[in-house]
Amino acid sequence: MESDNIVKVEIDTEGKLHIKPESVKFPMIYTTATEVHWDTVKQTLFSPIPGNWTYLEWFSHIIEVVREECFYRLNLTDKTEWCNVPAALIEQFKKVEEKQR
Repeated sequence: MESDNIVKVEIDTEGKLHIKPESVKFPMIYTTATEVHWDTVKQTLFSPIPGNWTYLEWFSHIIEVVREECFYRLNLTDKTEWCNVPAALIEQFKKVEEKQR
């Protein structure tokens, strides 16, 4: 399985969770019918505004969809930039990503 680093994780002003891979692009991810989308401007995978799911559930879901449907593993690194993500949530995201390795 191929892998790519996550360079940025952001919760935008609308409340959507964005995950930016370093180099791989996923413009056709919408075809998986998993509510995971690709932002062509930001070059990010993103979730809908959380309703029934938390940010942690969306993060886990996006990572899993990319792994299961696109055959890529996305990895957080020490260089991952965090934008508008609370510190406690960052630690939870790291635990989820580690479990999925």
